[in-house]
Amino acid sequence: MIMSAFIIMLASCANEIEDPELTSFRSVEPEEALQRLESSEDIIMVDVRTPVEYAEERIPGSLLIPLQTLEEEAPQHLTDKETPVFIYCRSGRRSLEAAEILVELRYTNVYDLGGIIDWSYDVEKQHAFGSVL
Repeated sequence: MIMSAFIIMLASCANEIEDPELTSFRSVEPEEALQRLESSEDIIMVDVRTPVEYAEERIPGSLLIPLQTLEEEAPQHLTDKETPVFIYCRSGRRSLEAAEILVELRYTNVYDLGGIIDWSYDVEKQHAFGSVL
């Protein structure tokens, strides 16, 4: 009797297990991210900081979708759920949360780049007079 209950419990748990590729994201180091971006791979770089932070400094070509609106805005801006999406913020906390949100929304190629503070490559900065440097 106990063995039957155990087998039934295992079978019900097995039905809940999903493909790990669909339920997780990967971390990507800045070096690898830059290499992949330069290889002209179809990648969407998403900045999940605030508009003010984005205006001050950002990775060139990145798209601003603030964390607070990511769940609502992702379907509009990230229409192909299989396209690689690299997510970053300032230090890595918000990018981690954003990666989890995108996975919940069934995006399958999500990469957490962490924080722009670790990005030692070119950035666009807002000049004091409003022009981009």
